[in-house]
Amino acid sequence: MSYAIAHPEILKETVASRKGTTMKIVMLYDQIQSGLGAKDDRNLPLGILKEPVGPAIMMESLLKQVGGKVVATLYCGWGTYGDNPDEVARKLVAMCHKINPDVVMCGPTFNYAEYAEMACRVASDIEAAGKIHALAAVSQENTDAIERYKDKVLIVKTPKKGGTGLNEALKNMCLVAKALVDGEDTTQLKQEACF
Repeated sequence: MSYAIAHPEILKETVASRKGTTMKIVMLYDQIQSGLGAKDDRNLPLGILKEPVGPAIMMESLLKQVGGKVVATLYCGWGTYGDNPDEVARKLVAMCHKINPDVVMCGPTFNYAEYAEMACRVASDIEAAGKIHALAAVSQENTDAIERYKDKVLIVKTPKKGGTGLNEALKNMCLVAKALVDGEDTTQLKQEACF
């Protein structure tokens, strides 16, 4: 199945206007990937860092290869999201629209189910709004989130925490982000790197 873009006319303008410029990226992390807490710090409030942290630091050389740069990192604890998912998702989408990146990368979530749900939901809501591209990155253990969102947003395969293949998954996140932003056909990438 080919990935459908919600509002292609808006995104075509974005592709045309960014030729030759750096791809601006926002990352969305939970309390663990942001480095601001552990599993027990579930109620970390919504926030923003104006720098790359966590996996984004590992991705810097890969991002350079695709002309990308992390301009902000959004974060939210699982408990904060779980207490009011509709409101938190709405706020995260609004924050992304205010920052106005070319793409939002939600993850990698590894096998943390609550984070996977938040990442897939927010990425799906961002894509549905049609102003900014988004992707999620989760491990195969997150079957509920994958099944619920795989037809709404591209979900890049990642290993579970401690599993092998993280570098390949991070590379695939960068390739998918670039393809989305450049308006390329993502059918092949979806078959190779996504659920």
